[in-house]
Amino acid sequence: MNNIGRGTAVAAVALALAAAGIAGARARDGSAPAPYASAARIMRLAKQGDLKSATELGRMYQTGRGVPQDYTEAAKWYYRAADRGDARAQYELGMLYNKGQGVRRDYVLAEMWLNLSASQAVGDSRDFVTRMRDSIASKMTPGQLAASQRLARAWYQSH
Repeated sequence: MNNIGRGTAVAAVALALAAAGIAGARARDGSAPAPYASAARIMRLAKQGDLKSATELGRMYQTGRGVPQDYTEAAKWYYRAADRGDARAQYELGMLYNKGQGVRRDYVLAEMWLNLSASQAVGDSRDFVTRMRDSIASKMTPGQLAASQRLARAWYQSH
């Protein structure tokens, strides 16, 4: 293979690896690959109690971006932020309960977390979260719905 062919082959492999998210692109300072450096930073901040980082770490585990996909870990990190009042984490945790991903399927807890999230949302976001909450509520018995609303009130009273 001549030098032009070899350079083209190397470039093609590099592009394929980058497209697959495998390329070891380094941060500007030459440290660890960028996605892992970002994940490590977010994980460090989340462990220190940063709410937005805990929510972001939950999303990373849910989607498998920068860390192995793990719904149980996603639920754990979402719960940490949701229990401290983060509306996005409350929404995401509610959806995990609705689908039974990383937690047992539980419409009562799903509706409770979505209800808490909807109470903080505004505008189109509020409409969307409310529709999702109502969709879950439509699957519930009146007793389950009452239990969910009691849990949401109790959460507010304790926070």
